[in-house]
Formats: sequence, structure tokens, C-alpha cells
Amino acid sequence: MRLSSPVYRLKRKARLLSRGQNIPLHEALDRIAAEEGFRGWSLLMAGSDSTTSAADMFAQLEPGDLVLVAARRGHGKTLMSLRLAVEAMTSGNRGVFFSLEYTKKEVADRFRAIGSEFEHFKDLFEFDSSDAISADYIMERLACAPKGTLVIIDYLQILDQDRQKPELMVQVRALRSFAREKGSIMVFISQIDRSYDQSVKAYPDLEDVRLPNPLDLALFDKTFFLNNGKVQLQAAG
Repeated sequence: MRLSSPVYRLKRKARLLSRGQNIPLHEALDRIAAEEGFRGWSLLMAGSDSTTSAADMFAQLEPGDLVLVAARRGHGKTLMSLRLAVEAMTSGNRGVFFSLEYTKKEVADRFRAIGSEFEHFKDLFEFDSSDAISADYIMERLACAPKGTLVIIDYLQILDQDRQKPELMVQVRALRSFAREKGSIMVFISQIDRSYDQSVKAYPDLEDVRLPNPLDLALFDKTFFLNNGKVQLQAAG
């Protein structure tokens, strides 16, 4: 059955309904599902096509966006982020990958894994694996980056692993302001808590994002959650 709006918009509508009428979120979700012709939210999710491709994802991004790409280990979050970079570079924009985990060779291998040649984009793509990676470092390196540059940060949970670096909330807020000012798109790769159970829900969501340190996830404009190579866009606020 075709939905009147994407799932993430329906979820946002349910949250507003929940707050406005002071009812539990699950009840609001079921009401929205009923409006769409389903007997409950779980049936709506089961009957809707809620997956999307890298091209679809990129088409929904705008300069200044902060984007969360989250999944359990091995479910394709790095590959999907690189696909977004390829989409950006194919459109003539630049791609930058900041990583505290990968080597340049490993990233080149992952380009091949998604069917792209690293060398083909060498004039548009930059890789940085400095131990100094933090919000201040990223902003300094991107000071002259053109509008539309897609930036991948690998990964969210270790930005403040070094105690000499600012708190995670401070860094993400700084990068949000920077992205707005420069018109760049910031993609944060994120881990999901081990407690997430895919037998309970098909995709993880904001409640499953692993946060060893405090962070307001409403700072993100778009959130994409992956499971078994499929991806779902969800509202961040």
C-alpha cells in the first residue's frame, strides 16, 4: 500500500500528535497508521517499502546538513557513507573522509567493494587519518572547502575518546555551525548499541545509538539506519 508520506514524516507527525494530545507515542503511531489504512503501526511498517538507495539518500541531503548513518558492525554503514561520497563527487562536489579507524588502502578497497574505482575520484576525494582528528581539526582542514563538500567522519563515538579534546556535544555543535556556514554536508558514521534486537524491530533507531558520552541527537538533520544492507530514513527530532 502506498503511504501518503515517507515513514520518517509519519513518525514525526505521530510525535507531534503524542505531545499535542498528551498520549503515549505508541498510541499516536497506531492512530497515524489507521489514517494510512493499517490496523497498527507494526503492520504499516511491514507493508510499506521503507528502504532507499544511496542515490535516494543523497537526493534528500542539502548543504549544511548534519547526517547520521548508523548500524551494527558489519551492516554496511561505511560502505553506504562512501556511496554517498561517490554520489556527491559524481555530481561534481568534493568528498572528504576523516577516519580514526581506517587506512587509505582500506578505504580504496572499499571503493572497489561498492563498484567504484578510487583512482577515478582521486582529484575530488581526500582521505585523512590523523590522530589529531577532532572538530577543531576538521574545521581547520575544511576552511577553504567549497560549498557542497560531503564530509564523512568515522566515527561519532570516538571524536572525544582523547580526554584532551572537547566533549562530544561541544564538538558536534561546533561542526553543525560550521556546516551551516560553509554549506558542507557532514556525515557521521555511528555505532549501534549491542542491545539492539532485530527480531523486535527491523531497523535500529535513535534509542539504539551508542552514546558513551552525552549528545543531543536532535542536532542531526537526517538519520539513516541500516540493517542487512538495507537503509531507512528516520526523523531526528
